[in-house]
Amino acid sequence: MATLHVDVVSAEASIFSGEAKFVSLPGEAGELGILPGHTPLISRIRPGTVRISRTDGTEEDIFVAGGLLEIQPGVVTVLADTAIRSGELDEAKATKARAQAEEALRNAKDKAEIAVVEAELAMLAAQLAAIRKLRGNRN
Repeated sequence: MATLHVDVVSAEASIFSGEAKFVSLPGEAGELGILPGHTPLISRIRPGTVRISRTDGTEEDIFVAGGLLEIQPGVVTVLADTAIRSGELDEAKATKARAQAEEALRNAKDKAEIAVVEAELAMLAAQLAAIRKLRGNRN
């Protein structure tokens, strides 16, 4: 069986390193599905869930807050701005952070500050959507 070596890393840590038979993730232009033999590619990724189908049939879900994807023959590397294993996602914490960001947006004074807060809100919205989707998949 053909496989891919997958590495998901963030600035803080290596989140996943192992063999997989399939990877899906939110690319800049839409959802990407990667199988062994995929054409080499470099792309930005949007906030969302990286789903790794391991060779033993289990799946690993990792929330990423954006970053870069590199596909080389037999190797997939995700360089994430932030990466959190699905089991470590905290809905209450994300909801609180979103409320704080919404308050910061209301108080923002200039375009640069507004842009930063809007990016944070987009990432938190994607994180909450990923939490709800993953929770639905477990039930």
